[in-house]
Amino acid sequence: MIAALIFVISIATLLQFFVSYCRSVIAGYAKQELSLQGREITGIENRIVRADEFQRLLQLLGLCPEPGTDANDIRAVRAYFKLLSLARKAVGRLAPTVADWAERERRSCAYFAAVALDRRIAYSRELMTQQISNV
Repeated sequence: MIAALIFVISIATLLQFFVSYCRSVIAGYAKQELSLQGREITGIENRIVRADEFQRLLQLLGLCPEPGTDANDIRAVRAYFKLLSLARKAVGRLAPTVADWAERERRSCAYFAAVALDRRIAYSRELMTQQISNV
């Protein structure tokens, strides 16, 4: 019984650290503005990104070459987004404030994906410029 209690407490603590890590990553990306081209590609006109755009933005991210710096962050935020979606569905009717918070966090995840896509587009442009200048 004590082993099960220790296991549950360990999982809860790990989950708390995971959520803190994801929120700090998202907060770092939230400080950045999308470039004009990033807005055009993503179809975002202002800083508000709908949460249901997250999957589409991740698919676009998959089409861009990786600079090698954000893959772990993207995986973590993808898992966090799934966790938020699950929490919103599970307790949405019982606790509307939790559902509202989860939806705001999901929108933050979508903005994170838009900024990550913008960064990768800039990286792709830089690669292309380097290749053109080397020819």
